[in-house]
Amino acid sequence: MALLPILRYPDPRLHTKAKPVAVVDDRIRQLAADMAETMYEAPGIGLAATQVNVHEQLIVIDASEDKSKLLTLINPEILAREGECEGEEGCLSVPGIYETVKRSRKVRVRALGLDGRPFELDAEDILAVCVQHEMDHLQGKVFVEYLSMLKQNRIKAKLAKKARITA
Repeated sequence: MALLPILRYPDPRLHTKAKPVAVVDDRIRQLAADMAETMYEAPGIGLAATQVNVHEQLIVIDASEDKSKLLTLINPEILAREGECEGEEGCLSVPGIYETVKRSRKVRVRALGLDGRPFELDAEDILAVCVQHEMDHLQGKVFVEYLSMLKQNRIKAKLAKKARITA
């Protein structure tokens, strides 16, 4: 396994819409394993392939406290949404920034697993939020785009300043 570089907002590649995975093969399984290692190391609870500059519909998530429930979603689609919640979100592509975002409280998702077989998942609360957040990445959307333009510009300026300081 290998750690993958994570794209940082406002990198334009984060706005690339991911294509469906054509075949779940060893390449996809290796990518999923590398993404999981990268996510755990970061540390984070979710990572979309778009964030590592691979524009295919692949997500890894582990919202468990003990990091024991790794979930891989290939070609995910939301079948149903229920309720609404509002909570603070962060993102590995927008390090150090946390903002309040509204999401559906429950979602039903259909996806392929690493075995290439379809399955459905009912997710709620933090897992539902994480699924929606990562699926946004596959559509080329970063969570800060739910915020006002003023907040988006402040975040861009803050990240640019941080990049200059660490460069």
